[in-house]
Amino acid sequence: LFNLFIYLFIFEYDAGRDGFIDLMELKLMMEKLGAPQTHLGLKSMIKEVDEDFDGKLSFREFLLIFHKAAAGELQEDSGLMALAKLSEIDVALEGVKGAKNFFEAKVQALSSASKFEAELKAEQDERKREEEERRLRQAAFQKLKANFNT
Repeated sequence: LFNLFIYLFIFEYDAGRDGFIDLMELKLMMEKLGAPQTHLGLKSMIKEVDEDFDGKLSFREFLLIFHKAAAGELQEDSGLMALAKLSEIDVALEGVKGAKNFFEAKVQALSSASKFEAELKAEQDERKREEEERRLRQAAFQKLKANFNT
């Protein structure tokens, strides 16, 4: 379930839907989480876990943030530590029921996002179908027009 929660972060904040979190998407994420960072701070956050040096965070690199936090490899005042802390739940503090509610809310959010995606896909498919019908009607019209011109 923890990996599901991390996937939600990627899904929710990957505005480009390219499987990566870029600088602007990370900026938006940190602002929405209530831990805004400077431009240099954001670049530093990416650089700290950017294994392939592409300037963006892949899902693997995003997971690396939480791995480093669990291993104590992040500085307490770093943006990455703030991100890791904002997305964790302490079962000892919240209790099992609190953790259960936390993860159920995240699963519900994923389910809602999936429904939204399905609706978007249905709309896109409908637009493609309508465009194809329009193209076929135009082709038929051009054929009839050619018959009249001869």
